[in-house]
Amino acid sequence: MKTAWLGTFAASALLVTSFAQADAELAKKSNCTACHQMDIKTVGPALKDIAAKYAGEEGASDKLAGKIKNGSSGAWGQIPMPPNVNVSEENAKILAEWILSLK
Repeated sequence: MKTAWLGTFAASALLVTSFAQADAELAKKSNCTACHQMDIKTVGPALKDIAAKYAGEEGASDKLAGKIKNGSSGAWGQIPMPPNVNVSEENAKILAEWILSLK
């Protein structure tokens, strides 16, 4: 019984890790990492800072997906975020949910 539980736990951890890596790859492919890093502010805010800012906010995922897709200005200073016209609505939502999951 204990072995089965450990196997299930390991498989779940691998799935979550794979999901997180896949979304990090999507962020890289979508050019998010040209301006955003995980832990440090570069041109744009750190991804973990974005997650912290919107943590617990109702509708945060949709709001952030909209900013990813359509661009934004003024939320983090004077440098605007340009629209990501090559990012689909679906991928913007995936990216938003991934960013919000960061701690």
